[in-house]
Order: sequence, then C-alpha cells, then structure tokens
Amino acid sequence: MRDSRFSYVDLEGSVFRDTSLGRVTMRGVELWDADISGDLRNVVINGVDVAPLIEAELDRRDPDRVKMRPSDPAGFREACDIVERLWSSTVDRARALPPAQLHESVADEWSFIETLRHMVFVTDCWVRRAILGDPSPWDALSLPWDGMPDTPGVPRDRNARPSLDEVLALRHGRMATVRQVVDSLTDESLAADTTPVEGPGWPPAKAFPVRRCLSIVLNEEWNHRLFAERDLAVLFAR
Repeated sequence: MRDSRFSYVDLEGSVFRDTSLGRVTMRGVELWDADISGDLRNVVINGVDVAPLIEAELDRRDPDRVKMRPSDPAGFREACDIVERLWSSTVDRARALPPAQLHESVADEWSFIETLRHMVFVTDCWVRRAILGDPSPWDALSLPWDGMPDTPGVPRDRNARPSLDEVLALRHGRMATVRQVVDSLTDESLAADTTPVEGPGWPPAKAFPVRRCLSIVLNEEWNHRLFAERDLAVLFAR
C-alpha cells in the first residue's frame, strides 16, 4: 500500500502491527487515545519533532536505558551486567505464575516463554552467526520474529510448549556466549567488521560492524524485557 492516499477515512479502533509508516504525511487528523510504540525518527507533530522529546523522557525515567548505548568495551560489559540483573528479576517474577500462564498471550503479543525463545534467536543471529561465524546456530526452540520469511534451516515452531526451565537452560547458555564475547572485547575488535557468513539465515551474508551487532542485541534485550514486564502485569491481574 505504498504511496496510498486516504481521505475521509474512519480508522477508529484499528490495529497496526509490524507496519512501515516511513514518509507518511497526515493532515487534519484526529488522534485521540492512541497507543504507539516503535522506532520513531523525525516524527513532526504540529511542527514539533517529538522523537527526541520521547527519547529524553524515556532516558529520564530509567537512567539504565542510557547505558544500553555504550561506546567502548567497558560500556558493553556494564550494559551486559544490567541486562543480566534485570532479566533475572523478571524471571523470578514470572516464576510466581502458574506454568500454563507463561504460555498465554496478552493482546496477541508473544507469551513469556515465546519472548525468551525469541531472545535465544536474537543471540543466535547476531552473536553466534554474525560475530562467531556459525552459519546455522539455531536451536529447534529459537523463535524468529513473526514477519520473517520462511528460511531453510531456520526453525519457526509456534506450537512448541517447552517448560520455563527448559527454555532458561537454553537462554542461559546463549547469555554466557554473549558474556564471553563482550568480556573479550578490545577497542580494535569492537571497531572491526564481521566476516560474512554464507548460507541461508539471518542476518544476510554480509559484513556488519561488531558494534552494531552487539548494539542490536542490547536493544532487543532491553525492549523485550519491558514488553515481558508489561504483559506479566496483565497476567497477574488475571
């Protein structure tokens, strides 16, 4: 639907998921009671670029968020410490729920177990494949994002129902791999590019800055934990 034009359209109650809205122009819109989350850049509302304001407010609310944008090896190590500590607290909270609820979706989002499975996938892609060079690092329980095209060799089992402990064993192994990579970082290795990995999978077979790979992992860790906390609150309320 690129370059479409909508005039006199009633979109009240609509839901947009995994949607690209780049270069969208809206005039004369009525935007009330809206809930928007995603990557906001150059979002001008009534003449004001609100993206920097939102970023500043999110950083103010949680100073640890700023540390998810490290610039040197020591900063990446500190960020990993924070991620490990925060996720440990979130997992402890989840353990208080009945096991069946850890497989429940909230508002069509991933369940808690699926979220952990996706984090395994993220590490497999950007650390084990892109940085460490394993062309096929995925476990059968790794879970890609929903919009990823089916790819030979990459699992996508949405019907699996592993226990929390089963997924955590996998997850902790992946987190240990990240820790090994981060603990061995130097200024030179952080500034280097990865060696392209051939074969189907994600990311594509091209070189990536090591800094970018690790920053993607940190961004995913930070945001998906927030999503998990949000949904755990709903599950506890149930």
